[in-house]
Amino acid sequence: MLENVFSAQDLQGLARRKKRKDFFKSVPHALVEEQVAQGWTFLKKNKNSSRLSKPKPPHVLLEDRVWTLLCRLGFSHLSGEKGAYLVLDNKNPSSPKNQIDVVGIDDDLALAISCKSSMTPQKKSNFKEELAEHNSLKENFAKAIKGNFGEVHKRHIAFAMFTSNIILTENDRSRADEAKVTLFEENELTYYESLAAHLGPAARYQFLADILPGKQISGLDITLPAVRSKMGGYNCYTFSISPEYLLKIAHVSRRAKGKATDIDAYQRLISKKRLRAIQEYITKDGVFPTNIVISVSSNFLQFEKAKQEGDETGATFGWLHIRPAYKVAWVIDGQHRLYAYSGHLRASKSVLSVLAFSGLPYSEQARLFVDINAEQRKVKQSLLHELFAELNWDAEDPELRARAVVSKSILSLDDDPNSPFYGRVLKADEQKTSTRCISLTSIFGELAKPGFYISEKKKGAVIEFGPLWAVENKATMQRTVAVVNGWFSCIRDRATTIWNLGADEGGGLAMNNGITVCINVLRSVLQHFDTTGKKLVQLSDAELIELLTPYGEALGDYFHDLNPQQLKTFRSLQGVTGQTTGMRNCQEALRNKFPEFDPPGLSDFLQAHVAQTNEKAIHLVLSIEKMLQAYILDELKSEFGEKETEWWFSGAVPKAVRKKVDDRINEDEGKKGGREANFDLLDYKDIITGNWSLFGETFTYGTKGNKDVKTKWIEQVNDIRKIAVHASKGTHLPVTNEQVSFLEELESWVRAQVSGVVE
Repeated sequence: MLENVFSAQDLQGLARRKKRKDFFKSVPHALVEEQVAQGWTFLKKNKNSSRLSKPKPPHVLLEDRVWTLLCRLGFSHLSGEKGAYLVLDNKNPSSPKNQIDVVGIDDDLALAISCKSSMTPQKKSNFKEELAEHNSLKENFAKAIKGNFGEVHKRHIAFAMFTSNIILTENDRSRADEAKVTLFEENELTYYESLAAHLGPAARYQFLADILPGKQISGLDITLPAVRSKMGGYNCYTFSISPEYLLKIAHVSRRAKGKATDIDAYQRLISKKRLRAIQEYITKDGVFPTNIVISVSSNFLQFEKAKQEGDETGATFGWLHIRPAYKVAWVIDGQHRLYAYSGHLRASKSVLSVLAFSGLPYSEQARLFVDINAEQRKVKQSLLHELFAELNWDAEDPELRARAVVSKSILSLDDDPNSPFYGRVLKADEQKTSTRCISLTSIFGELAKPGFYISEKKKGAVIEFGPLWAVENKATMQRTVAVVNGWFSCIRDRATTIWNLGADEGGGLAMNNGITVCINVLRSVLQHFDTTGKKLVQLSDAELIELLTPYGEALGDYFHDLNPQQLKTFRSLQGVTGQTTGMRNCQEALRNKFPEFDPPGLSDFLQAHVAQTNEKAIHLVLSIEKMLQAYILDELKSEFGEKETEWWFSGAVPKAVRKKVDDRINEDEGKKGGREANFDLLDYKDIITGNWSLFGETFTYGTKGNKDVKTKWIEQVNDIRKIAVHASKGTHLPVTNEQVSFLEELESWVRAQVSGVVE
């Protein structure tokens, strides 16, 4: 029988404690000096006690890190506090119990782990005995797992040892291999912690592959329709399969077990940012029409030819039987498409189209990987744009000539010491820096769009030229340089600090997205003047710049006045959608100063943005409320006791709040859960002010006033929440950008205040 093992869902409080590197406790004020002498550190003084902390000793920290890793990898059942207990004789009440440091169980695997650590690096003279003692539990552990959990199909039993500061000899490793106990050193634990942070739940299968290399996954044999053909002399199969299935057998990096430095390989092959983008695409019903390319050992595939209809030339229809095992399918192409399904609700319901090579030698797999991921990549766009001017300077097509002018103009801007772009344009043969971070491609792409040189075409012919056109190439280039310099000089001179910082912290304007936004705003200003009847193409360079200057200065003032949170939000605007949002916000600022400026689509965008602002406000309020709930309840239970009779009735929760919560539970017949789930946002303010010595220092926002003033921010958050909820129903004014910025600032502040307790 196995004791002290619980569902992972019931161990959330334990998970929070194990994630911390320190112990925390509260003691009477009179005992503080004694506790400090015993190694505890004083943190803060509460009304009835003092809060102390102490680093976890190495053996506890190691066990907690391993436990936390299994929790992050998605094991459904885990050992509780102080490990699991294996009862050797279920029928004998006095039977001895063997303690196992960490246990993780799910449908595929039951894992028993022993953790060994030392304060300083050293060999372990009794490692042989400890290994034998751990290994001796296998038979009873397997019986206990079967008795406690049953089995729909055969569950693998595995034993492992994690070590920290233990110097293992070759004999130690050999004995572990013979005993089939997998050894993990601290660098390997660090590797898996990083991998779990990068890949999410999919990291679990990489972990299992190292514990059960080549082991067949019970209950997952599958037979599916497929088409067999040959490519390069090797058999390959085309079929459709669920991402959930493929994730279990796939791997990306060919590596030794847990090699810590290899996390870089995953991060190069699989971009976390790109994973998130694809996950959003999947959520919005996106589909992938192209194949995931994998290589599978022929030992795990069996093909049976089916009855053929039609021409069999080049391909054979049949049934492909897959005997699944960990780490048997190497993903040659499509890593992001596959791993984006990791932890996604649609992983079991969606299908991916797969091209699987069978019997492909490692050398051929590597060559194919390079062909797909490297040799087929196009020449850098920035280099193409640099060459474009030379290739099309004398083109008969005015549109091509205009694009050539744009290319040369950008290079001229980078070489001009008086230009805001001097030394800031990143060309093909240069290294990116914090200031040289504006790609030639980003400027080229925006200036080459309709509106600057070609205003209108009909049946391929230009019928109206734009404001930057000056007929002859050199004159057009001179006008382009003058107008772009004039526009961005206004912006730079009014927002000098932000501009000069480039890509460094606090910057974000003199970067690709910032430049794109500003060029798009310039286009809309030119279009505005055009609608007023001004013939911009007839103005001299100086006259055109003079006309644009007030708008350029107003745009510079807008950036100058952004607070740090607003600037951070602007910098986070990525891609076409983000750039459009940035442009519209800038246009709104210009319209506030120049009411006659009303670009097409601005009003419609702002109306749509209102709904997004309300939604974002609600999300931020919920985030703040969840962090308050987790922190406050954790502190109350730590201070007054885990039992509800202790933290609820001890006086920590004001009587008025207790009555409101109980009334709320009675009204909805407990459908929303118990007391912990039925607090309102303002209830937390009452709890904080009612336990000021416990929470006052943490949740004081501002330094002046009494405790009600210092927690006034909670009321402000609640007021914005009400606005957002009512506005979404069309019965109230919307949440403003300033209110969203306030919530973002508060959310960031609350997260910092509860750091280490709520993550």
